Amino acid sequence: MRSLIILVWMTFVNLFTGSLAFALSPKVEKPNIIFLMTDDQRWDNMGCYGRPEFNTPNIDQLSEQGVTFDNAFYTVAICMPSRVTMMTGRYYSNHRVGFVAPNDYTLSQADFQKSYPALMKKAGYRTGFIGKVGFTVTDKAQRPSTPKAHFYKEQIRHVFDFFAGSETHDRNGVVIWPEGDESLNEIYKEGRQGSGRTLRTGEAMLRFLDTQPADQPFCLSVSFYAVKHDNNRDMFMPYFEQFKEHDFVIPENYVEGDNQKLPEVVKEHARGVYLHRQRTSTPELHQRQVRRFATQGYTVDQQVGLLIEKLKEKDLLNNTIIIYTSDNGRFQGSHGLFDKCLLYDESVKAPLIVFDGRKPEQKRRENALISSVDMAPTILSIAGVELPIDMQGEDFSKVLNQTQNMAEWRDAVFMENLFLVAMFKERYKENVDEINQNLIKMNQSYRSRGVRTERWKYFVYYEHQPVIEELYDVTNDPHEQNNLVNSVEHAEVLQLLRKRTEELYLEALQ
Repeated sequence: MRSLIILVWMTFVNLFTGSLAFALSPKVEKPNIIFLMTDDQRWDNMGCYGRPEFNTPNIDQLSEQGVTFDNAFYTVAICMPSRVTMMTGRYYSNHRVGFVAPNDYTLSQADFQKSYPALMKKAGYRTGFIGKVGFTVTDKAQRPSTPKAHFYKEQIRHVFDFFAGSETHDRNGVVIWPEGDESLNEIYKEGRQGSGRTLRTGEAMLRFLDTQPADQPFCLSVSFYAVKHDNNRDMFMPYFEQFKEHDFVIPENYVEGDNQKLPEVVKEHARGVYLHRQRTSTPELHQRQVRRFATQGYTVDQQVGLLIEKLKEKDLLNNTIIIYTSDNGRFQGSHGLFDKCLLYDESVKAPLIVFDGRKPEQKRRENALISSVDMAPTILSIAGVELPIDMQGEDFSKVLNQTQNMAEWRDAVFMENLFLVAMFKERYKENVDEINQNLIKMNQSYRSRGVRTERWKYFVYYEHQPVIEELYDVTNDPHEQNNLVNSVEHAEVLQLLRKRTEELYLEALQ
């Protein structure tokens, strides 16, 4: 009997202490997420990607303390569709939000509601957006995608608690809410001296953190206007001093003047060719351009440093994930091109750094193939938010945690260029689809799609007759200078990559 009493008593004690421990155990915190995106920043224009002359100490430190991806790529390398892809987790051929017909729709409200900011908001996160929006949300998808007015307050206020944004730059004013935030309004006060677009973006970013409630997780998207545009008015000129006399290393595939190796349809019709002649076709022009991009990259880097210090000051860093990337690359004279869009690595390869303050042990380089379509599903997964069924990207959080079975990870990333400068010039005309078909009939289309694997890059200008193909062994030819498409030795590889491109294209359409 005594033994039974002792047993009952011990059971009661165990149940009580267990319940008490459960009641007193700390609540699992949802992580804060900050998504930092630059504009037109080429992947190797920073120290952590092998170019210390660009002087990016804070980004480099973020890289040293996080996971740095060496094989991240954009599904599309031009701002509007790239931004929509990252926000929705869908391919360009699927969401069709771009600059030119027939893929020149706005983003519908229904589709915006399935973007990562909207879903994070529904999950209880405080959401913020600062900087360049780059696309337009309307009640229903409509054409063209570039209306004269964007109606941010009417269309996206219900998703963002904090907003300081504009379409392409902040020179003509920024839409702001909450309207009563005097500090935020002061940051963007018209005629303010001693500032600049990147510094203003940084100040607004810090203001968001200063107004953050202690009892709510947050998801902040910061879209810098830099490094795009190189006028003095777009730069913080005091930072130019360190670069103005510096001679940057010239890339191995830089071409002075015209590049005769480019396909004829590209040489005759692509925007990057004539912009190269104007802006980067001589060593002197190339140095001028890169110095100005470096200045803007350094200015962004300084804001990253201020962000880290603010997170430390507010004791938020150890529960915050920071993702750093860009919306597309920039040729800067490589391949005899300026601009982006085309599917060479200078355009489609992405910088991608993920710092997780909860996991200081995650310090490494990662070779897994990552696509920009993966951003939204990964952000949602990290936050414990259920993914919409129509998100097409992969969640790479297990790659981050090194729990992913890499034998089951993707073997290729899909990429496409649907931009034609001739169509961009005609985008407001009523017969725009007829103009598009005429360009194709006249064999002037350089739209392309392709794949990048660990070793190979393949793409095809599929609307040209006969089609034009390019194949590169990027392991042995990292600067993509030797097109192997006519090599008998690589015929089997070519066939496999043709098939893989078509498979991934059909998946993108679904």
